[in-house]
Amino acid sequence: MLYLDHAASAPVRPEVREAILPFLGDRFGNASSHHTVGEDMAAALDHARRRVARVFGMRPGDIVFTSGGTEANNLAIKGVAIAAALRRGIRPHIVTSPIEHESVLASCDYLERVHGATVTRVGVDGGGRTDPDEVRVALREETVLVTVGYANNEIGTVQDVDAISAVTAEARVPLHLDAVQAAGWLPLAGTGADALSVAGHKLGAPHGTGVLAIRGRIPLEPLLHGGGQERGRRSGTEHVAGAVAIAVALELAETERADAALRVGTLRDAFASHVLALVPEAEVTGDPEHRLPGTASFTFAGVSGEAVLLELERRGVVSSSGSACAAGSDEPSHVLIALGVTPEIAQTAVRFTFGHHAAGDPAPVAAAVAAAVAAVRSR
Repeated sequence: MLYLDHAASAPVRPEVREAILPFLGDRFGNASSHHTVGEDMAAALDHARRRVARVFGMRPGDIVFTSGGTEANNLAIKGVAIAAALRRGIRPHIVTSPIEHESVLASCDYLERVHGATVTRVGVDGGGRTDPDEVRVALREETVLVTVGYANNEIGTVQDVDAISAVTAEARVPLHLDAVQAAGWLPLAGTGADALSVAGHKLGAPHGTGVLAIRGRIPLEPLLHGGGQERGRRSGTEHVAGAVAIAVALELAETERADAALRVGTLRDAFASHVLALVPEAEVTGDPEHRLPGTASFTFAGVSGEAVLLELERRGVVSSSGSACAAGSDEPSHVLIALGVTPEIAQTAVRFTFGHHAAGDPAPVAAAVAAAVAAVRSR
């Protein structure tokens, strides 16, 4: 089986598995307990926090460990907006885009429904990029947050975060980047963002691990209340093994990032060229230049994307139609619709995402794609 769905989840790295094994056995204490067993866990947690902070170029106190990217996005968006509303006595205004991950869009919808917030969803171009000038125009006096995806989870388009962060910095509005897909491919430090979300299972850590890196000067209302862990920002007994896992995975990904981006980007380009040559109806989705090295997303006019996926798996290639969070939905991708793709064409989409250690000749894989599309078309 050839696994080409790394954007959904990557296998746990051996180095990560080895690092967390002690915390699944003899090192089992509660990091909040005031005895030697608990203090040992607290020390491990602190060490993991410092390692993660270095990757983000932030302070250890800026790191909040979460259960994954969805919780990190929820905490960033709801936590910042509600805290600002309480502090300033306003109905908060948020700026985002229509192509964001479901956890971002649903968090904004929640704030509209429950807290009376207003949300501006600035448009994107045909490649999925947000115009920083449109972000500037959308800002208001009551804007409390701009939240955009560093890189899109379906089409791989990378936003101009330098320009967007310049706009938000000038307006003194916090910027949150959903960096779940960007981590390991793009720099996490020096983005100009005030908050970034990362999920461990995209990087080789287990499911259920994540990070919200948010500058301490940004007021944050917690979503989980209890014992006041994570400096009062996320109550609950700390998942020390998970913190260690994501620390190791982030460090490894950052060390390998430049080499992996160049090598995998070259492989991805060759794969896309082969597919376009073999399948006349194929079209690449997303920005042709500003995109993640590991993502190749296509539409195949005239065939069902889901049928192509099933045929590909029968031939030993595993991929997806887009976001794993929307798998099984009959609705066309909201991302592709926002790009101006018709619903009929959007339902023909197939996404291939390569891992950081991808290698080999992409021609046979492209041939399998062409054969799968032809098989579906002939039915």
